[in-house]
Amino acid sequence: MNTTARLAGFGGALVLLAVGGFAVGGAVGPVSAVTSENAGHGDMGGEHAGMAAPAGELPGGLASSKDGYTFAVTGATPEPGRFSFTITGPDGKPVTAFDVEHEKKLHLIVVRRDTAGFRHVHPEMAPDGTWSVPLTLPAAGSYRAFADFAPTGGKPMTLGVDLSVAGNYQPVTYAPSRTAQVDGYTVRLDGDLTAGKTSPLTLTVSRGGVPVTDLQPYLGAYGHLVALREGDLAYLHVHPDGEPGDGKTAAGPQVKFAAEVPSAGTYRLFLDFRHGGFVRTAEFTVTTTGRA
Repeated sequence: MNTTARLAGFGGALVLLAVGGFAVGGAVGPVSAVTSENAGHGDMGGEHAGMAAPAGELPGGLASSKDGYTFAVTGATPEPGRFSFTITGPDGKPVTAFDVEHEKKLHLIVVRRDTAGFRHVHPEMAPDGTWSVPLTLPAAGSYRAFADFAPTGGKPMTLGVDLSVAGNYQPVTYAPSRTAQVDGYTVRLDGDLTAGKTSPLTLTVSRGGVPVTDLQPYLGAYGHLVALREGDLAYLHVHPDGEPGDGKTAAGPQVKFAAEVPSAGTYRLFLDFRHGGFVRTAEFTVTTTGRA
């Protein structure tokens, strides 16, 4: 499993390399989310697995079309309770052949542009190439949906489209945060993101003051991480180094990263872990130190 991911967004990039333990990547806003085994995660291959976008190209998730493939939804306002879309190919027809990446053929992330209401789910595809998933966006505002996939015969990519929900939009702001409380669990982030330098980060999971050492595999790993840069929502997803059962990967309580942040900014980090049969998500807000 390649665990290095690169985010190159409008003059900057974020690289996180998982070097041990478990990691994360999941679903919620400021409160915890408890989901069953079938809920939220995402896969980052190709450009998200260590290959920066070539010069002149937008980073993953900032364009709805790339290399002839298009993330196509029916209307910008999804019907409550269901979200459907297709991935059309260079011939203009819905693609029906996808590679399995981290146990799924496609991963869907939906987040409001202020990074509230983060959701990470796995749609199902019909024989005609239409993907659908139960999804209700609960609050008014503008959202960004990211589809992460690898078409068979093509390279992995992440495409994004905007969605909207009518109503009284109440924007949310987030203060810097390094400790998350999630359904009785505490997830602590230690270390700094320093612009222009590689910095160590350590995530520690405990419950009731006791370190969690029996995290459960989730989509082929002990956890996952999604990072979104505030402003443009440039998108990054990382998997931990090693796999459950390889004899050297610990099932918690810590995961360590080497983080390289060439550009200054604020990043929202969403961390998923599975324990007791459920996936829970913690979130953090981290501002870089120093200058690129």
